[in-house]
Amino acid sequence: MWSEMGIDLGAESVFFDAGDLDFTSTRDALGDIEGAIAQLLDRCLLPISLGGDHAITYPIIKAFHKKYPRIQILHFDAHPDLYDVYQSNRYSHACPFARIMEEGFVDRLVQVGIRTMNGHQREQARKFGVEVVEMKDWRDGIEWTFDGPLYISFDVDVLDPAFAPGVSHYEPGGLSTRQAIQTIQRIEAQTIVGADIVEFNPQRDPSGITAMACAKILKEIATRMLD
Repeated sequence: MWSEMGIDLGAESVFFDAGDLDFTSTRDALGDIEGAIAQLLDRCLLPISLGGDHAITYPIIKAFHKKYPRIQILHFDAHPDLYDVYQSNRYSHACPFARIMEEGFVDRLVQVGIRTMNGHQREQARKFGVEVVEMKDWRDGIEWTFDGPLYISFDVDVLDPAFAPGVSHYEPGGLSTRQAIQTIQRIEAQTIVGADIVEFNPQRDPSGITAMACAKILKEIATRMLD
């Protein structure tokens, strides 16, 4: 439970499991997620949510916005998830950041690792003022500075499939696990108030390598939240 930055997450009163949520329908899930996160925030906790697909981020941020009106997001992903509608669903895993931005829940959205931009999503990014760092423009050593409360949304498919095959949507040419960790470690932020790790698919991870990458990312994000 020790992180690379020297924090023992297994120490008493540092880190705990707040339990799981069970859903009977997608409609119920959105409200249940928002309510559960709101309860944790009311207790002045810093939640890290584990998905599930990226649809969970919209209700999570909806709850965060009420406590942190000027929250900012650093979003790791192969996909921008900015579709206005995807497969007739405005709340699918491909749409959360369109909903978040159109409802004004965040002051700033920075997307890292993107390598599937199409015309519609590029226009959406321009419309909402999203800062997109596509993989074709990636260089090691990039650092980001945030001047407000920061939320990290980490889609596991931001990692190249060679490092994380346990995802539903393969997209070659992504970050290495080390590049992702170094980016997290170098974030300059006023405070990191929450995070999610999403899109892990254990059915495609028979060796467990993706699960281990998720656990590693979780530890390093949690450490930065405790700085």
